[in-house]
Amino acid sequence: MLGHASAVLASVGVVASRAAQSITSGPGQRGVVPGWDLQSSSLLGGDLASVSKPGHDTSSWHHVQSSRCTLMGCLLAAGVYKDSDLWYSDNLGKFDRGQFLVPWVYRSEFALTPGQGRHFFLETNGISSRADLYLNGQQLADRAFQAGSFGGRTYDITGLVADANALVVKAYPADFNYDLVQGFVDWNPPAPDNGSGVWRDVAVKQTGPVSMGAVSVSVDMDMPVEKSPAKVTVRARAQNLESREVQLVARSVVTDPSGRKDTSEDRVVRLGPGETKVVEISHMVDKPRIWWPKAWGKQPLYRSEMTFSGGSKLSDTSRQKFGIRTITSHVNSHDDIIFTVNGHPFQVVGGGYSPDHFLRWDRNRFATIARYALDMGLNTIRLEGTMEHRELYETADEMGIMIIAGWVCCSKWESWDYNHELQVDPVPLWAEDDYKTASASMAHEAAMLQTHPSVLAYLIGSDFWPDDRATETYVDALKGAFWHVPIIASASKRGFPKLLGPGGMKMDGPYDWVPPNYWYDTEPSQDRRGAAFGFGSELGAGVGTPEVGSLGKFLSESDMEDLWKKPNRDLFHMSTNTSSFYNRRIYNEGLFRRYGAPKSLDDYLLKAQMMDYEATRAQHEGYSSQWNAERPATGTIYWMLNNAWPSLHWHQFDHYMHPAGSYFGSKVGSRVEHVTYDYVRQSAWIINRSLDRHGARRIDVELADLGGGLLSKQTLTVTTKANTAANAGKVSGLSRIENVAFLRLVLSDDRGATLSRNVYWLAKAVDALDWNNSTWYHTPVTKFCDFSALGDMKTATVSLKLVAATAASGGVLELELENQSWVPAFFVRLNLVDEHGGDVNPVFWSDNYVTLWPHEKLRLEVSYSGGGKKVQVSGGNVKAFEVAL
Repeated sequence: MLGHASAVLASVGVVASRAAQSITSGPGQRGVVPGWDLQSSSLLGGDLASVSKPGHDTSSWHHVQSSRCTLMGCLLAAGVYKDSDLWYSDNLGKFDRGQFLVPWVYRSEFALTPGQGRHFFLETNGISSRADLYLNGQQLADRAFQAGSFGGRTYDITGLVADANALVVKAYPADFNYDLVQGFVDWNPPAPDNGSGVWRDVAVKQTGPVSMGAVSVSVDMDMPVEKSPAKVTVRARAQNLESREVQLVARSVVTDPSGRKDTSEDRVVRLGPGETKVVEISHMVDKPRIWWPKAWGKQPLYRSEMTFSGGSKLSDTSRQKFGIRTITSHVNSHDDIIFTVNGHPFQVVGGGYSPDHFLRWDRNRFATIARYALDMGLNTIRLEGTMEHRELYETADEMGIMIIAGWVCCSKWESWDYNHELQVDPVPLWAEDDYKTASASMAHEAAMLQTHPSVLAYLIGSDFWPDDRATETYVDALKGAFWHVPIIASASKRGFPKLLGPGGMKMDGPYDWVPPNYWYDTEPSQDRRGAAFGFGSELGAGVGTPEVGSLGKFLSESDMEDLWKKPNRDLFHMSTNTSSFYNRRIYNEGLFRRYGAPKSLDDYLLKAQMMDYEATRAQHEGYSSQWNAERPATGTIYWMLNNAWPSLHWHQFDHYMHPAGSYFGSKVGSRVEHVTYDYVRQSAWIINRSLDRHGARRIDVELADLGGGLLSKQTLTVTTKANTAANAGKVSGLSRIENVAFLRLVLSDDRGATLSRNVYWLAKAVDALDWNNSTWYHTPVTKFCDFSALGDMKTATVSLKLVAATAASGGVLELELENQSWVPAFFVRLNLVDEHGGDVNPVFWSDNYVTLWPHEKLRLEVSYSGGGKKVQVSGGNVKAFEVAL
């Protein structure tokens, strides 16, 4: 009891401190509601107006020092639950979800300083699914108006504010099938609360007599951008909040990355009582510093500041960063979309992003996700209905990774009479309120995204295109925000609205395992679904098997035994139990048939990493190599980049941020300059994804048997061009393969420096695909490659030594891996661990899961933030050992 009393006193003190500090300090200031008291409505009376009066006793409520959290996010923050417990084995399936079938109430007290000429606005940025709002005993809005995960609304609360204020939000349960909310489809089981609650900040903004709406920044320039001036136009809506005419003085300041300011002349605007006008001010930048995607250049950011003043007093102001760049798109003669960035054709190489299972935002975690994406060679992240927060776009701007945003599939967002794939019947068609919610949602997201140079496009549909009225609603809202990047009808080719025309993206799978030759088998293209042509908006071989260090954090011993002993069993950590992806049957058939039945968990995981490496490398190399084909491969979004929870598939690094086979397959396959093997044409391709590299290149090609004997050796000489892929020539000696052979391709520049090194394991023939029996998620294999001989290789002896280190406890280590044997060292894995043997994450290897020729040495770098004490070494025909650092 004493502990409980202490907790109550502490919470009362927290509430008092919140209320004592004004969350705004003057015009143009925006204060975020800093924390919440939380309680189920089933434990409260019906009079929320009285609950919203300052001083109401919430000592028995949950108390959360977070400005934004779903119900589950809040309860996790309050220590009621632990996600590590929830996610362990099948615990989440036993969770009592009934407590979230009723609304929950968020309450917060905060201080403001009202006065003559001071105006205050309450800003919501999305509450799932709907909410009733109360402030200081008065209702502000009901759930019909405050609706949708992205339904940001602004309420004039000037007449209600006092020194001490209390806000109450009654959040109603979200239903993915009936509400315009975000959700996970079949990516993972839904959270117990379905993402309900105040998942984005609620803020109070203070202004003077004239308020400023969201600021947009538009850039106009000719090509080439490197030699053209830029016209930068800053716009914002000005609203007179008084019942009299006012005279507004507007000023815009643009500051370049070096700190040099360009200040506009004052613009005088007269506004009648309650009148709203758009204020537009332009700046000419003679020698702009151009913002580029990371692989193409730097990411200089300009700053814009607009101020509204009346007389000599500030009324409102806004500051934002922006980048000077141009983005366009067009649909080619094959009905495929092609993007350009700063006038250059831009092949999208990306992954599908997932937020946290409980929608908790962690900027550092997202920065690591983005850094991993860039390290793999990706240039784009797709957000399907998971637009997160402004900080995501700020991070992407700073790091140079492009963002494709848009609405999610398989839910109320796509409840059209021509969509017969929803989980509910009859389809809950949109009502009048839904179109209003969609309009508010689009307007809010457009205003939030508009200034960010990282935004590549917005998809107003995913699996299905919106109906004509919804399309007009979305486009009007985007244009109202002065949108200036492509608006895409949908991520598939099932149809399109008249207003926008074809979207140019395909969504034909696969989502489950396919062999590497799938991506190169492009003809006839009308039958080849996800193969490397056009723009694949979401596709992949369904791989992403965590290594044992991660598996032990969320699977029991029996769960891990099921992975290899029961290959067709349904698994809780795959997808939902109604999904086509609730087991690893298709994946395991390929693994067992190609590599042989596993003899242990370790053997299974080794073979799984081989499968995953093969799969992701082939997808990225296939699309990159066909960039300049007769029907070009214009983009690929790997499904998925990361997971919402600990998962057994669909990621390029696991939930614990550990990179494994799928990561390094992607990293090899997406190098800026690269040489790759085409499984179908039996040729080498040279890939150049840069804008500035060109000239003579050499490709050394060697084919060796499992004992290390050379079957063939050749040299190909080519000339590379920027932003181009080309066939470099046939690979010789393949007919000499008896069972399995290794193919090594080494790309060098004209000075002999190695640009890319790539090793394949090849059987006598490729896997035979049954294209005629393809489904939306898989193409069957009628005859599998036989790689079982890899298990009979002679043991190779390898050594690892530390060459250089920049810091003892973290930084960059340079290592030398050497094969000291006369046989190849196959698929050597290196893992950095701490003093207890735990994986060090995040970690960045220059290369990993490598195959070495006899007596070959390979220099590798690894960077990390700290804690690395040893490197564990293992592999296909290598005895495991470790080296202390």
